[in-house]
Amino acid sequence: MRALLQRVSRADITVEGVQTGSIGQGYVILLGVGHDDDEAAAEKLWTKTRRLRIFDDGDGKANLSLEDVGGDVLIVSQFTLYANCRRGNRPSFTNAGAPAAAEALYEHFVELARADVAHVETGVFGADMQVDLTNDGPFTIWLDTADL
Repeated sequence: MRALLQRVSRADITVEGVQTGSIGQGYVILLGVGHDDDEAAAEKLWTKTRRLRIFDDGDGKANLSLEDVGGDVLIVSQFTLYANCRRGNRPSFTNAGAPAAAEALYEHFVELARADVAHVETGVFGADMQVDLTNDGPFTIWLDTADL
């Protein structure tokens, strides 16, 4: 699994002109599922994500976790994180998981987050979504379970 994690001061997501989620300080997680991923990968990725200490402490150092700051989470499905751009100019997405399996793992990841975080919002799997956010820092981290 892959996640592009952005520390935000606020974010919201809209689908077909309707806001489906809104958060304050926390993370926007763009989540991609590969064809070889499973529930263990989702658990590994969530454990790393929730324990990351990337929020500022009283001294201005990135030393606090999501739990420490009572942060929110917005999780957005993002198969394009598996884009392969090695050949030509049109990305290939053959490394992304099949939609049904990817949706099940996306939902599992959301359940894991909801077990630990009071306020978790999501987009709509497979939909055309507009995400509006204020990246705090900016602070953006790439996580891939193959590298964790």
